[in-house]
Order: sequence, then C-alpha cells, then structure tokens
Amino acid sequence: MLGYDDVSVGDNLPGLTTRLRRIDLVMYAGASGDYNPIHWNERMAKAVGLPDVIAHGMLTMATACRIVTEWVGDPGAISSYEARFSRPVVVPDDDEGTEVRIEGQVAEKLSGGRVVVDITATSGDEQVLKHVRAVALLRL
Repeated sequence: MLGYDDVSVGDNLPGLTTRLRRIDLVMYAGASGDYNPIHWNERMAKAVGLPDVIAHGMLTMATACRIVTEWVGDPGAISSYEARFSRPVVVPDDDEGTEVRIEGQVAEKLSGGRVVVDITATSGDEQVLKHVRAVALLRL
C-alpha cells in the first residue's frame, strides 16, 4: 500500500484508460438490479432523447474511482467519494465500445494519513463527471 510520506500535493496519479462495451452494461445491470432499458436498448434510449444506449451513472462513477483504488493498492482505503454527472457515457453497439479516460491529482494532504484526490473523467472530448473527489487513507 502507498505511504503518506511518499505523496506530495500536485502529484499526478498514473492515468487510467478503459473501455465500456454493451456487455459491461448488461453485466452491471445484473449485478446492480438496474435494468432500465436506456442502458441496453437503443430504441428506448433514443425514444427518451438520448443519442444511443448510455452507461449506468454509478458504473461510470465506479470506473473513475478505480484510479485511486489502483494507485493506493487497497479499495478499502477510500473513506469518501463524490462526483456530479455532467454527460452520459454513450456506448455504441459494436466490439469497440467507448473509451473512458481518467486522470487524478493529489489536491491536499490531510491529517491522519489521508489525501484528497481530484479526478477527471472524459469520454470522447466530453467531461462525463465533474467535481470528482476522493479521500483515501494511506499507510503512515
């Protein structure tokens, strides 16, 4: 696990790029119980004004949080996490899916070995989450 003394404000976390495909949305629907057809049915998504099927918002948030959990080395080290949805992640019906790019930077060091990380998540040229911030406990 990462040590508190090894980190400085302004440090960039290793970037994370991942792909979301329709199969990922189906598997997430099964795990979460969210079977809303906008996450798997193109006709229904377009009927409500979306450009295509979109990823679940909570899946997008979880994907963005991975940058911190992988950096720290312990998913249990996250003590708080917040984000605002700004754009949906559109997932086409092909083998490529859509790319989600995540970047993070240490914004603040708190007492007790905690650090604040600001996160940016984009898909295409669009920021899909805003005001994304995680607090993680590092090894003292």
